[in-house]
Amino acid sequence: QVRLEESGGGLVQAGDSLKLSCAASGRAGSGYAMGWFRQAPGQEKEFIGGIAWSDDSPFYEDFARGRFMISRDGAKNTMALQMNNLKPEDTGVYYCAADPALLRSVSRRAPSYDWWGRGTQVTVSS
Repeated sequence: QVRLEESGGGLVQAGDSLKLSCAASGRAGSGYAMGWFRQAPGQEKEFIGGIAWSDDSPFYEDFARGRFMISRDGAKNTMALQMNNLKPEDTGVYYCAADPALLRSVSRRAPSYDWWGRGTQVTVSS
């Protein structure tokens, strides 16, 4: 069992930056890939990117590459999502998730992830 808690969401204006954090606890001694997803009203969860357990390599969906950056602290307890030049279409609930089946890569599929945080709302006004 991995417990995940997101923080850092809020209301910002287009062009602003925002940094989200995901604190992980539990499952000491075992690894898991971690991913960021977002969900806009009425839509399915969308993969943003993630980070591999083995070497902290980040992976990004095409829309996120260049504007978003994913990182994790050395203790692998906190994963961050730095979002720059935010746009109104970035509005949604942002979730972090953990996948124990992958250590050297990251899955883009939400069903691959066993554990999820409750999400944090990001609203970008135009």
